Amino acid sequence: MDDSNRFHHERYLGALSTTAIQRIDKRTAVLVQPIGAFEQHGPHLPVITDALTAERITALAMRRLSITDNAWQLPTLAYGKSNEHLGRAGTVSMSASTLIAVCMDLGRSLAASGFTKLLFVNGHGGQPGLLELVARDIRVETGMQVFCVMPSQFPLPEGISQVDTSYGIHGGQIETSVVWALAPEMVDMSAAVRDGDVVEQLYADSAHLSLEGVAPTAWVTDDLSLSGVFGDPTAANLQDGQSIVESQAANLAELIGEVQRFAFPTLGVTGGR
Repeated sequence: MDDSNRFHHERYLGALSTTAIQRIDKRTAVLVQPIGAFEQHGPHLPVITDALTAERITALAMRRLSITDNAWQLPTLAYGKSNEHLGRAGTVSMSASTLIAVCMDLGRSLAASGFTKLLFVNGHGGQPGLLELVARDIRVETGMQVFCVMPSQFPLPEGISQVDTSYGIHGGQIETSVVWALAPEMVDMSAAVRDGDVVEQLYADSAHLSLEGVAPTAWVTDDLSLSGVFGDPTAANLQDGQSIVESQAANLAELIGEVQRFAFPTLGVTGGR
């Protein structure tokens, strides 16, 4: 994707005037908010990884939409809740309360402009729960319909075999492949290192505990990884990355269409929303 056009594609809301925005049909419009993080991703990936993937997958999805689709990309929120990586060089983290406040102000502002649908596209594994929480709070306060998605949670395309499934959650095979496809100039594969032995040994005898899952552990990077990586980036592959990016963009475009068509039923409930 040509980064020079990041603010100029035809579905970028910030490129429109207030008069043009006023003419948008707010009843069906979907505003898409990429949100990521600015945090260490080991020695081989940039600290902007999560924001970069959220922004560029969103832009690629937007280009797949038809001319009649009423969807608009918002400027990316590049900082997130990354306190699990604090102390590693380059990491910048918002507190949970700050990020919630930012997202709430975003929702209030968009609602004040008349918009009714908001989709968060999240690139950072440390904040799905926070975004689901704030989505409901925006819904309750403003009446907007709010949705959240993490493109990395879409199924992998057929034919791609992941070697670090039990611990590859940060800077591993899949994430490295994706960034390699999106921004090869930012990836240093000569510095890629596998880091997962501590995680595998720690949970080897656990039936329920894990890094993420039914019973996730509240961890910080310094508990488990010297390199900052959780996974095996040495298994990354450019062609796999291109296939994954294509699949994620296609799935996100399909989801945006579903959000545009979605509406809660009118139940006639009294006494509250």
